[in-house]
Amino acid sequence: MAPKTARARRLGIALRTHREAAGLTLEAAADEINSTRSTLSRYENAQTLVSPATVRALLSLYGVGPDEITAAVQLAKDTRKPGWWVPYSHLLDRRTIDFIALEAEATGIANFEPSVVPGLLQTADYIRGVMRGGPHTLSDDQVEQRVQLRLDRQQRISDDEPPIFDAIIDEGALLRPVGDRSVMEQQLQHLLKMSELPNVTVQVIPLSAGYHRGTRGSLHILEFADPEDPLIASVETVAGQMVLDRPGDLRTCTKIMEHLRTVALSPTDSRNLLLHMLKGR
Repeated sequence: MAPKTARARRLGIALRTHREAAGLTLEAAADEINSTRSTLSRYENAQTLVSPATVRALLSLYGVGPDEITAAVQLAKDTRKPGWWVPYSHLLDRRTIDFIALEAEATGIANFEPSVVPGLLQTADYIRGVMRGGPHTLSDDQVEQRVQLRLDRQQRISDDEPPIFDAIIDEGALLRPVGDRSVMEQQLQHLLKMSELPNVTVQVIPLSAGYHRGTRGSLHILEFADPEDPLIASVETVAGQMVLDRPGDLRTCTKIMEHLRTVALSPTDSRNLLLHMLKGR
């Protein structure tokens, strides 16, 4: 099963929208192309890659114009191109791979973390500490593979066309040692360095803010360049990453992220706090 990328989601939405506009049920459309209801449903929900030929057949059936068909066929071809994360697929569960595939196409990333530094801002030694303290017992080789995977994910932040990245960190995550003293010092220095990038904003929620709406767990919200691509939210549970795309869930997650931005220190005050913490070590 292929990762549910933003392009695959966009194609699925287009197939469903055109089918409904044509007044056809899944069963009727499937019969016309000698397929099944469940197969078409998987196409529309981006659970299975759809071939360019099938896209052309479906959109022709739905009475879509030639220009739109050409664009959709190209999109189908693009969704079949392997992403950079493919070599790491054996390391992670399906939901996490789905999230990484979506993150790779996002133009805006907002991430709140209550317990650890956001993954896209972690140093290699900090990642090692996180992996060794995780829920699974990993060999040294497995740890290093996961370190490299996370470092590869981070490359987008400093690309020529990087996403906007808003990181919100609970102060408790910065006070909790991961690795030895030098690891934490290097991590704080790295946060300060990354906060200087024009596309990166770092905010810290001070302990003095007390209990807040993000205390229960981490939260990601992804935005995409194409206006037809809806927001995606993700929360991390003990069972792994959970991607949320239902409108009600997205409204809740968006409100929570906005609340966290308001209770966090400003970027300038957050930077000053990081400097103070670094000097105090």
